[in-house]
Amino acid sequence: MCTDITRRGFLVGCSAAIAGLAGSRFNTVAFGDPGLNQEILVVLFLRGGIDGLSLVPPIGGSDRGHYEAARPTLRIPTAGGGAAINLNGQFGLHPSASPLFDLFQDGNLAIVQATGISNLVNRSHFDAMQYVELGTPGSTTISTGWLTRHLTSAGNLPPDLVMQSLAVGDLQPASLLSNLETVNVANPDAFNVDNGPWLWRHAQRTALRALYQEGGTWLHDAGLQALDAVDIVSLNAGDSYTPANGAVYPDGDFGDQLKVLAQMIKLDLGLQVATLDFGGWDTHDDQGTGSTGYLADLFDELSRGLAAFYTDLDGAGTSDYMQRLTMVVQSEFGRELFENADSGTEHGYGNLMLLLGDNVNGGFHGTWPGLAGGQLVDGTDLAVTTDYRRVLSEVLVRRMCNPNISQIFPTYSGYSPMGVVQGEDLDTGGTIFADGFESGTTAEWSARVD
Repeated sequence: MCTDITRRGFLVGCSAAIAGLAGSRFNTVAFGDPGLNQEILVVLFLRGGIDGLSLVPPIGGSDRGHYEAARPTLRIPTAGGGAAINLNGQFGLHPSASPLFDLFQDGNLAIVQATGISNLVNRSHFDAMQYVELGTPGSTTISTGWLTRHLTSAGNLPPDLVMQSLAVGDLQPASLLSNLETVNVANPDAFNVDNGPWLWRHAQRTALRALYQEGGTWLHDAGLQALDAVDIVSLNAGDSYTPANGAVYPDGDFGDQLKVLAQMIKLDLGLQVATLDFGGWDTHDDQGTGSTGYLADLFDELSRGLAAFYTDLDGAGTSDYMQRLTMVVQSEFGRELFENADSGTEHGYGNLMLLLGDNVNGGFHGTWPGLAGGQLVDGTDLAVTTDYRRVLSEVLVRRMCNPNISQIFPTYSGYSPMGVVQGEDLDTGGTIFADGFESGTTAEWSARVD
C-alpha cells in the first residue's frame, strides 16, 4: 500500500554504542518509521547483451520454424535430451535455467518479452548501457542516473538512512550516477577503514568520528554515514553468513555478490535500492551447441543464483523479505535471431526482462512481435514492443510508491501499467499511452512490428 508521507527526521544511533549492539538485530522498529515505504528494489544488470531467444526460446507455432531455420546449430530442442522446459506451449525455458521453473509455476517470476530501447541508434555496448542506466535513451548528457533520480524524487523515504542504496561490487553503476550516499560492498570482511590491527582501527575510527561530528556540512554528514556503515557491516556480516531455508548459492563472483546482498538486506538498515552486475553475455562465438556449452553454463549460474537468493529471503512474517522486494533483471540489448559462422550471435535489439518477487504477477507480459522476416527489425532482430522504462515505471509507481516518472525518465512520455507487479497506481501527472512509447516513436515501431 502506497502512503503519502512527508519526510521526517530519522536518527540512527551509530557510534561507540554500536560495539555493544554487535549481537543484536537491526530492524525497522529500531531504525525507521514503519509507516514509511519499506520496499526494496534490486536491479541486476546482465552486461554484454544476453541472448533472450536462447533463455526463453519459441517452442511452438510458426515462430518455431523461423527460429529453427535461423539457428540450425544453436537452437534449443523441444524433445529428447536437453529439451526446453515447456512454459505455456508457445515458449519454453532453457533446460540449464530449470531452477527458475518453480518460481515461474508459483507465479513469482514474470517474463516481459520484446523489451528494450525503442529508439536505439546503434548497437554499441557502451552507448546502450549508458542509455539504459541513465534512463535517457539517445542522450548521455544528463548528470544523474535513473535510480539516483528516483531516490531524490521519492517523498516517502527517511532522509538519514545508514544504507539507503547499495552497489554490490567494486564500482558504482551509471544508474546511481551522482548519488553520494551509495555504499559499495564487494566483500563484507574487507569493508573497513583499513586492514590494520583492530585496536589501531578502533582508535582511527574514534578520531574520525570526533572530527566529523565537529561540523555540519555535507562532507561531515557523509563521513559519519560512512563510519556508521563500516561499523554495522563489519560487526554483522561476513564469510560466516549462513543462508536461510537451505539456500545454496553457486560458486563464483555472482553467487558471492548475491550472498553479500542478502546479508545487507537482512541487516535492515533501511535499504531502498541495490544494484549488482553479472557479465560475460557477449556471445559472438562459441555460444554452444543446442542446450550445452558456454551459454548454457551461464544460464545455470544465473538461474541457480536467482533461485538461491529467492529461497534465502523467502521466509515467514517479518522475515519474509520477498514480500517487499522486487528484483529486475535486464541487459543492454538482445542478440540477432540468426546465428553467425562462429557459432555465436551478433548484437540485436529486442530482448526480455525478468522480474522476481512475491508481488510480481508471474507469467508472460508484453506483446510478442513475431520472428517472420517482415516482423524483424532490419531483417535480423526481434522488434521492441515495450520500452524498458515502461516496466521500470510500473515498479517505481506500484512498488516504490514514487509517481514522479517525468523526473526519473524525463524523455519518457507517459505511465502505462502492464500489470507486471501488484500495487496502487498513483497519479503521475502525465498522459497515459496505450503502448508506453515516447511521443513520435509509436508509429515508427508499429510499422516495423505489423
